[in-house]
Amino acid sequence: MEAGALIIFALLVLFAFLGLGVWAAVKVVGAAKRGVDRTITQARRTVEDTALRAKSLGQVGVPGALAQLRLDLRTSMRATQQALYQGVQTDASLKESIGLFERLSAHGHELDEELKRLEQEPDRRRIADGLPELRERAAKITEASDSLRWAARDRARQFAQDDLTALSEQIEMESGALRDWSRESVDDLAAAAEAAGAAGGPATGDGAPAAGPRPAALNPSAPAAHYPWQKTPRPEATT
Repeated sequence: MEAGALIIFALLVLFAFLGLGVWAAVKVVGAAKRGVDRTITQARRTVEDTALRAKSLGQVGVPGALAQLRLDLRTSMRATQQALYQGVQTDASLKESIGLFERLSAHGHELDEELKRLEQEPDRRRIADGLPELRERAAKITEASDSLRWAARDRARQFAQDDLTALSEQIEMESGALRDWSRESVDDLAAAAEAAGAAGGPATGDGAPAAGPRPAALNPSAPAAHYPWQKTPRPEATT
């Protein structure tokens, strides 16, 4: 009976380790897949941005205008996203700003997809008639995005400046305290040394301490320094 229980326990432990190994393997594979997906997405985004930049510079008329609108929109949204998601790691109050940005991103993605479809539209005249409205929508989105980004940066800069100011004041106070502590300590040590010398000095016949100069307790006389280039004094000759 005991042997059977030990076997069952050993099997349970084995299955537990196997399950843990499978779970760890799944986590590693998932993390690797997410990393690959991010790399592919970033590479695709870079290629697309490069193509848009080339179109905006190399084409005139409607195609160049559409490419420039998409490039400006994507650049602004990406910069704001990076600023907010990096800033929220040290400033939790940016979570509300991120919520607003996510709502703005929905409008940005919608406009970007519409502009992308219009790039394939053969009726250039109709697109040209709709360009003012498209520019207005893009301007509203990019202005809102830029406003969020610069507000977040100004907030971080102000916090850093306030922290630096407070730190400088604390350092000045600590430096002053250290200087006062150093002077008081030296004075206390000197007074204690003088008191100890007065109490323990040699006494005269009537019990009073003998008068006369005493060596400084804090400044004992140092032995004369001997340098290697000095000659050793010769002993006097005796006759």
